[in-house]
Amino acid sequence: MSLACIDGIVGPSEQATIPATDEGLLRGDGAFEVLRLYDGRPFALEDHLRRLEGSSVNLRLPADVAALGDDVEVLLAEAGPVDGLLRLVVTRGGRRLALIEPLPPLPPSVRLGYVTYTPTRVLEGIKSLSYAANMLAMRLAQERGFDDALLVTPHGRVLEGTTSSFFWVTEGRLRTPPLSEHILGSITRGRLLDLMEVSEESCTREDAARADEAFVASTVREVMPVSGIEEADLPAPGPVTAEAARRLRERIEQELSALDPEDAREPA
Repeated sequence: MSLACIDGIVGPSEQATIPATDEGLLRGDGAFEVLRLYDGRPFALEDHLRRLEGSSVNLRLPADVAALGDDVEVLLAEAGPVDGLLRLVVTRGGRRLALIEPLPPLPPSVRLGYVTYTPTRVLEGIKSLSYAANMLAMRLAQERGFDDALLVTPHGRVLEGTTSSFFWVTEGRLRTPPLSEHILGSITRGRLLDLMEVSEESCTREDAARADEAFVASTVREVMPVSGIEEADLPAPGPVTAEAARRLRERIEQELSALDPEDAREPA
């Protein structure tokens, strides 16, 4: 049984409720974060809380993110050493939610298909509850036989996955689209830019078609090899992808081992 904490009260997720009038439900008016739990220890919790606070400010959403952090402490103490996901939500109706979810099945690699997508500039940099466009893009790609979508603008600029950052390799150099392309400033992406030599540059469909290897990266997936983009096959993993996965996992283990067991919210 998974657990949830709503406004400081812990109980089974299946019994957690919010009012039907909450505009977080009615209009998708709210913000969220999802992070990994490794044996009950949250990875990069402070980073996710800071981004959630930034999303709330940009949405003009009154949210007590500090209280949500306290909720997380109570929830994790009750849950014990579990592996899974921690979802954090704040809504326009004033609700704070922290939910522990099972880790979804993660395949060894993914095949991506293009879906045309136009970024919503007013929501740039915000992880809002209005995620229907991303979820529809994933379903559209899956209807064509792919695992996930690779979002591309009407002008042919490759952006990111539906819930992940996109990296590709040509001529031995690791590359990723810049934040100026109006993609999300992923926390995992930021770690990889610290760990690897990465060139931030725009990516066209032609660039992606010439890739020697590629991967997507996210909190949930860590580094996941891309086995193909549309009709092009790719090694999964290629050597740069394997090195990125190794370095990220080492960083995760270092940061987790540095957590004070008495206060899992203390940054590494």
